[in-house]
Amino acid sequence: MHAEVTAVSSMPSDEFFLARQPILGRDQHLVAFELLFRAAGEHEDARLTDGTAATAAVISHASQLGLEQVVGEQLAFINVDADVLMSDFVRFLPPHKVILEILETVKPTEPLLARVAKLKELGFTFALDDVIDHTEEVDKLLGLVDVVKIDLKGVERNALPQLAASLRAANKKLLAEKVETVEEFNLCMELGFEYFQGYYFARPVILSGRKITPSELMILRLLELLHAEADDAAIETAVKRDALSSLNLLRLVNSRAASSGRRIETVSEAIAKLGRKQLRRWLQILLYATAGSPVELHSPLLQLATTRGKLLELMSLHVHRDNAVCAERAFTVGIMSLADALFSMPMDEILENVELADDVCAALLHREGTFGAMLDVVERLEKADTGPVFSAALKRLGLTAKQVREIELEAFDWVRELACEAA
Repeated sequence: MHAEVTAVSSMPSDEFFLARQPILGRDQHLVAFELLFRAAGEHEDARLTDGTAATAAVISHASQLGLEQVVGEQLAFINVDADVLMSDFVRFLPPHKVILEILETVKPTEPLLARVAKLKELGFTFALDDVIDHTEEVDKLLGLVDVVKIDLKGVERNALPQLAASLRAANKKLLAEKVETVEEFNLCMELGFEYFQGYYFARPVILSGRKITPSELMILRLLELLHAEADDAAIETAVKRDALSSLNLLRLVNSRAASSGRRIETVSEAIAKLGRKQLRRWLQILLYATAGSPVELHSPLLQLATTRGKLLELMSLHVHRDNAVCAERAFTVGIMSLADALFSMPMDEILENVELADDVCAALLHREGTFGAMLDVVERLEKADTGPVFSAALKRLGLTAKQVREIELEAFDWVRELACEAA
């Protein structure tokens, strides 16, 4: 029996989750996503995590999980073990879109090395996963890979400079994974790492005495006007006080993701045509614009925030049976959940500057209520933490693995279109 048939038959095709973790370059822009395939909770005893079965299931359903939809313009890092490398189904992956990440469990036998060399001839690029030491086995694979991933949690801090130097001496690009703090990122920058994976960019670094800037405050005040149901004239006047925000707003509302059809030329037209719901949404996105510059929709923090917003909105439509009001509040929870990282301020201080519904505040501050439960699920999914706690939370929300994956694909696609069309 072929390897791919064995792998796919060992797990129902709908019983897995997709986690997508950003990989950044030295300029802090997105360059790739690592795709992690995790078995649903009830299949955990089969240990079907990043191995053959999960990879085979995904590849065999490539038409459903089109890589362009999942990663957009970026590359996809995909874990492969020896069985996947030696199988035929790996050839179904597009070489120009993927980097095959050879797991640390792979033994560099002669047949395997020959297979990797053959796949390189076919245009595939390889990375070596979870390197914690420059061993003889690592050396055997080193000549066939372009990127080496170093697990920061597996390497002693004082041993990291020597390890990085020895691998860079072999002309390999280094990717630091599990980078969780700005200090770790800065160290890896100094050591010459090219790529960074981890959520250091989404961790709030609280700056004592940090104040909300006038531009940020203007957008928060606009959100308050919308919450207070102020008239259109008051809202239009407030928007026009900040020329850059007006320009950014018009760029965003004319993106394909806004689905407004005809081009909108003025702020008053934007307010009239979009309606309060969409205006509130684009203002929340505008919060992520650096003061004095256009909003960068390829910013990893903004991409993560907008992805969370759309995920929570779509989840809410399932959980609250198409209740549009709840869905909009869920979007607010998702996109505002990274405001503390954005503003470098505690979340409670930020919320003092904007009027939000009690259940939205409870979700943002304490992960309480249904919105808080959905946000917790999304945060766990980002980290590929799909164990028993995650599965139990999904069950309480009444969501299945298949529904979550479909929601993810729709959210990824929406954010991709937003980034492409408003660029």
